Amino acid sequence: MGNVVVQQENLSFWTRMGCTAESFKKRTSAPGENALNQTMKPRHLHMIAIGGSIGAGFFVGSGSAPYRGGPGTLLVDFAIMGFMIFNVVYALGELAVMYPVSGGFYTYSTRFIDPSWGFAMGWNYVFQWAIVLPLELVVASVTTQYWNKDIDPTVWITIFLVAIIAINVFGVLGYAEEEFWSSILKLGAIVAFMIIGLVLVLGGGPSDYKFDSYWGARLWHDPGAFKNGFKGVCSVFVTAAFAFSGTELVGLAAAESQNPATALPGAIKQVFWRITCFYIVGLLFVGLLVSSTDQRLLGSGAVIDVNASPFVIVGEDAGLFGYNHFMNAIILISVISIGNSGVYGGSRTLCALSEQGYAPKFFSYIDKSGRPLFATIAILLCGAIGYVNAAASGPTIFDWLLALSGLAALFTWGSICVAHIRFRAAWKHHGHTLDEIPFKAAGGVWGSWFGLILIILVLAAQFYTALYPLGNNGKLGTAEDWFKAMLALPVVIVFWACGYLWKRTGWLTLDKIDVDTGRREVNWDAINETKRKVASYPAWRRVLHALF
Repeated sequence: MGNVVVQQENLSFWTRMGCTAESFKKRTSAPGENALNQTMKPRHLHMIAIGGSIGAGFFVGSGSAPYRGGPGTLLVDFAIMGFMIFNVVYALGELAVMYPVSGGFYTYSTRFIDPSWGFAMGWNYVFQWAIVLPLELVVASVTTQYWNKDIDPTVWITIFLVAIIAINVFGVLGYAEEEFWSSILKLGAIVAFMIIGLVLVLGGGPSDYKFDSYWGARLWHDPGAFKNGFKGVCSVFVTAAFAFSGTELVGLAAAESQNPATALPGAIKQVFWRITCFYIVGLLFVGLLVSSTDQRLLGSGAVIDVNASPFVIVGEDAGLFGYNHFMNAIILISVISIGNSGVYGGSRTLCALSEQGYAPKFFSYIDKSGRPLFATIAILLCGAIGYVNAAASGPTIFDWLLALSGLAALFTWGSICVAHIRFRAAWKHHGHTLDEIPFKAAGGVWGSWFGLILIILVLAAQFYTALYPLGNNGKLGTAEDWFKAMLALPVVIVFWACGYLWKRTGWLTLDKIDVDTGRREVNWDAINETKRKVASYPAWRRVLHALF
């Protein structure tokens, strides 16, 4: 039993929950031991995987996408990005089961690609979430204006920031429980929408409203399934990427789960169902029920305008009184959930950077309740940036902050794919076989290659639409247009240059990649027993085991 576990068992309940003065004192741990709590349960990991990253990008961003590209483009782009993220998460799962480390994504880049690139990816990920937190706070404050425009948005920013601080007092369990229950609400709302959508498409809506007779797929014929040609397809990719941001958090959370070797593979499988059942089917009904020419999809120009949510628009058009308010409440919960995820992801990565000497040492401080205390405080302080929105130049500043975070996730996902490809190459180079890997990515190394190629194509599409923006009559855009679309790229390059100047390290050859240090001890007897047990199942049960 580890030293950290023994310490936890000797503490009082309220100290373990982070509610006493004693809980803020530093935790002692053996060198190389994970000092974070390992109290997250399989149900937490499963819900973080299936619903944790569903937020405003899906509920609201999916509105502007069909306006730019049409309902067909919406489905195609989300399906392509879904296939990409499916391979990314499986690659991450294979690495996380093999090498259980906190701050996982960037540490894999450091270990299997290049320490300088790992430095860049770590800080890129911290900045991504540090910017997302104030953005989500502002979006939450704007969301409340759907009900009451008289209350100053800064009041709501304060209320929501205090709520997120309160959740983080309870450490990893606070984050895990909040994500568990908010994910249930989000998934329940999407299932309800799909059922309502089916009824409306078949003409079962209230009398004297838009969907009181058979509706079908008329909007796919007039105004049509696709808009703005190739440029329309390119312009929707980044919206889809933004909607999938945060999916990788399940790999980060695995370091604080009770038994990641068994819990993580099951959680990873849930990503497929989230992509197919919730994203693809949900957006199919969006494309069937909301016209791609509907001006409401453009919103008011605010950071995110809930009036532009196709889920809210469907409720209004169908005459489902109260449904628009219900969906707005779900959007509000989703936004706060993503903000809370930002604190979790940013603080754990910052703590890991500090432990490896890539950030100031005090950020590695972990208190007795298992919180990376100063790293968490640093990310929470970034939430105060949300108050900038109250200034006259606030919207402009937030446009630039959004530009910083917009493409950041793509670099993280690309690095996970490259790290997996390099791991497999080094694994073979050092004389190991695939049979020694306890959990293998569904697509193998080819899945990571497909994922990487798709990410490069999405970056190329974004580069193209940044140079020639949609609605600019084919003319070259301004420098401001380009930087707002591609700002994350020069930022990552600067981070990499800083890492190189500091560490003076480059691309790792296969000889230099260490595949043994820190590798999880695998209980092959238990794994083989499980395989024999599954093999004895009837065919239908083996299929269910493979899928879930």
